[in-house]
Amino acid sequence: MPTVKRYVRNVQLLELEHIATRLREEVINMLHQAGSGHSAGSLGTADIFTALYFDVMNIDPAHPLKPDRDRFVLSNGHICPIWYATLAYRGYFSKTELETLRKTGSKLQGHPHAASLPGVENSSGPLGQGLSLAIGMAMAAKMNGENHRIYCMTSDGELNEGQTWEAAMFAGTSQLSNITWIIDRNNIQIDGTTETIMPLEPLREKLESFNWYVIEIDGHNIEEIINSCNMSKAVTQRPTVIIAHTIPGKGVEFMQYKFSWHGKAPNESEAKDALKQLRSLDGRIGSEYE
Repeated sequence: MPTVKRYVRNVQLLELEHIATRLREEVINMLHQAGSGHSAGSLGTADIFTALYFDVMNIDPAHPLKPDRDRFVLSNGHICPIWYATLAYRGYFSKTELETLRKTGSKLQGHPHAASLPGVENSSGPLGQGLSLAIGMAMAAKMNGENHRIYCMTSDGELNEGQTWEAAMFAGTSQLSNITWIIDRNNIQIDGTTETIMPLEPLREKLESFNWYVIEIDGHNIEEIINSCNMSKAVTQRPTVIIAHTIPGKGVEFMQYKFSWHGKAPNESEAKDALKQLRSLDGRIGSEYE
């Protein structure tokens, strides 16, 4: 029955692509209402968050602290709008709370705060610390004989931080096979392009030299994201890192590839234009399956 299986898989992927677009729309609304925040990275990682929370990870929104849950650590905390939107759509808390982003008294702070919301596993703000935190979780799980998996996302810009490389070296030496590190390789940071400010290439070879199993993917291909995460579970002698090549501002033409949108929120007219583009994109999703 290969044809039926393929059809079912296509339907599942189509549903995930629609979810990713909904999340992008939510991010635009949140940032516009807040009047501040980070657009480029939030839009660029929507497909990754969708794949993780709606397919890959072992989680239960009704029991967000169940001991055997997989953990997700967001190191580049400035893209938390997409994390918050994902958690709300996955059922961790009400979608109405998304309207409070960055407002006084809100649980949705400009950078995530551990335990402020169900599903938020770590606090982050200063870059370069998330991988160390995730490795600590992975080490603890190994020592306790637990089987859950740790997923950690970092930006590529924060690879400028020495602590990230110390953590990478430690994990490779310790053969922490229960961690999957996802690098959002969008080639921008707050003040320009990564290869202009502090070149990272050859990134794959550097990571391999630290004893990481490296997978490179299109960070907007949900099937590739899912397959690479599943592949990481089969690697038993060393940690896995996924270099996910993404487009900053994905889905909104006037934001795409522009580092000026790293930490900028859309005004009213920009938000209207962005939502129009995203809704048009949503209408075209699935044409390859027709």
